[in-house]
Amino acid sequence: MAADKIRVLIVDDIAETRENVRKLLQFESDVEVVGTARTGKEGIQFALEMDPDVVLMDINMPDIDGITATETICQQSPHIQVVILSVQGDPNYMRRAMLAGARDFLTKPPMGDELISAIKHAGKMSHDERAKGAKQQMVISAAGGSVAGMGGYSPATQGKIIVVYSPKGGTGCTTIAVNLAIALHNEDTRSVLVDGNLQFGDVAVFVNEQGKNTILDIAPRVDDLDSEIIEDILIKHQASGIRILAAPQRPEMAEKISADQFVKVLQFMQRIYSYVVVDTSTILTDVILSAIDLSDVIVLVTTQEIPSIKNSRLILDLLNTMGVSKERIIFAMNRFDKRIAITPERISENLKQEIAAVIPLDEKIAITAVNRGVPFMLDNKSQPIGKGIFSLAEAVRARMIALESESESSTARR
Repeated sequence: MAADKIRVLIVDDIAETRENVRKLLQFESDVEVVGTARTGKEGIQFALEMDPDVVLMDINMPDIDGITATETICQQSPHIQVVILSVQGDPNYMRRAMLAGARDFLTKPPMGDELISAIKHAGKMSHDERAKGAKQQMVISAAGGSVAGMGGYSPATQGKIIVVYSPKGGTGCTTIAVNLAIALHNEDTRSVLVDGNLQFGDVAVFVNEQGKNTILDIAPRVDDLDSEIIEDILIKHQASGIRILAAPQRPEMAEKISADQFVKVLQFMQRIYSYVVVDTSTILTDVILSAIDLSDVIVLVTTQEIPSIKNSRLILDLLNTMGVSKERIIFAMNRFDKRIAITPERISENLKQEIAAVIPLDEKIAITAVNRGVPFMLDNKSQPIGKGIFSLAEAVRARMIALESESESSTARR
């Protein structure tokens, strides 16, 4: 049946390459080339108009490079699967391509069997995604536009993903993630806190809820999640109202969770919660890189120590290389001590990145909160450390609004 055919769009600035690939694919009865594009801009436009299952994307093009075009296509049409083709087999290119949303990465010229296999695998993924999307739409329509068990929260409202990250250990990243999730949570904007430090995550310990369900209870079912499954597995923190998805209880169990599974969990959470706050480890695992790529904003945590500032410079450079705009980064200084001469202003000037929130040093309150398993935003929110978290929460909300306005303006200009 024609409906089962894999529809392919070829994007390459070299006419000979486009024709060779077309000739190769014409012998595959279940593959149909629906169009060719010569530039990244054409590729984006044709993908929107033709709605193919698979886009074969050259990485080097004269206007918009293949990675940027891939990211745009995947954002516009998540069911379209992109296979990147590049003359360079550089691992850095491969990593950037995957972060942009590419399904596969092949070195040019690819072997015929290798290319056809990649297309058929990507085509099956596209068909599965389309079927899932149609099924979800039927469920939503049958429910009158709302999903049971979500407390009236509309799935049409896409929640925001906030990744809390520090390139230096010991900066209080988990403390900030836990208390930020509480500060953002209310009846209208519900928060869920996800522990992305899969080997040594402490989020459950910080709220005295260890020994309960973990992400291992969800990961094997990522393709069949529903709100009831999520609600059953998430830890319900009664004192604050937030929900928590804990890390596995043993380090070796982290291997059972792939980056793809983790991303699907976050994407599902977006449909239920207004804010999905993700705590992370210092080491940039595939899971954390994928979460950063998917995030709406990254809260980058530093302290006044020189190693922390040095590592902040390195991660800012890396995020820039990954195509993460400065507007998506909210730079926060934790444990600020006025007695130390290194001020937020000096760090902002040095790193050319504004520090949006300053959380003062208060070891007594912070350490006591961790040891008791009672986040300080519950019983010390009026203290300077609590006010610092409130200022960070406001910076997050303000940045979300600014980014949405910018996105709407950009859409209107098109």
